[in-house]
Amino acid sequence: VQLQASGGGLVQTGDSLRISCAASGVNINYHMAWFRQAPGKEREFLGGISWSGGSPFIADSVKGRFTISRDDAENTVTLQMNSLKPEDTAVYYCAARRGYLSKRYVNYNYLGQGTLVTVSS
Repeated sequence: VQLQASGGGLVQTGDSLRISCAASGVNINYHMAWFRQAPGKEREFLGGISWSGGSPFIADSVKGRFTISRDDAENTVTLQMNSLKPEDTAVYYCAARRGYLSKRYVNYNYLGQGTLVTVSS
């Protein structure tokens, strides 16, 4: 399994940004998750989605602003971020694991390289 995140960048408060994770080697047994880590803070679970179908799960901390979608044809999972705030500044990671969607980063076998999102005030 290989994961390649892309789409980070510098945006302003209130802007929207979409970051994607291209996955290879995954199948319907896998779950994809998004995490972020801000400077000096622990890695935070944002949500995830299963390759087998169903609705995405979004963490309460970003619910209403962030959404997750899956493109089966492109094997890509996208994190759509709206109404961005300076506190959303972080490195964003995608991750994959078999079995179930876990909120713990250490439970994921496959990790993307991270993409930096910076939100200016």
